[in-house]
Amino acid sequence: MVVGAFPIAKLLYLGVRQLSRPLAARIKAGARASPFFRAYVCGPPAQLYHWVEMRTKMRIMGFQGATIKPLNEEAAVELGAELLGEAIVFSVGGLCIFLEYARQASNNRKKEEEQSSAMLALQQQVAELGLALETLDTQLREVNRLVLDISASPKK
Repeated sequence: MVVGAFPIAKLLYLGVRQLSRPLAARIKAGARASPFFRAYVCGPPAQLYHWVEMRTKMRIMGFQGATIKPLNEEAAVELGAELLGEAIVFSVGGLCIFLEYARQASNNRKKEEEQSSAMLALQQQVAELGLALETLDTQLREVNRLVLDISASPKK
């Protein structure tokens, strides 16, 4: 394990997630106070969640046709605000995961590009060395031919 390499991005993501909790609490408080949020943002999801939860519990206990009473407005707003806060924290966490994945993918892509360029440079260098080897081989053959010609020629 490398001691010097500290993942600063992960620390920043953790900080963002920790800051999302107070932000969610503030948004929940604003949602409880705003009539628009109470009526359209907090209430309907809370009523739906309550209906699904109670329907599931009733089926588990064996009550098939029981009617489910909706929550009163205060309980619905409270539950809706809690759902909104949890959705915000979950969304921030999901966004952090996505950003970390994108960062890792970018790093991998850069590393692959560097390896590819290094491989291309090595292949080019091998090709150049091959040409140099062929040139030296040709020169060596020429020298050998000249040496044979000199040694085979009659001495005067």
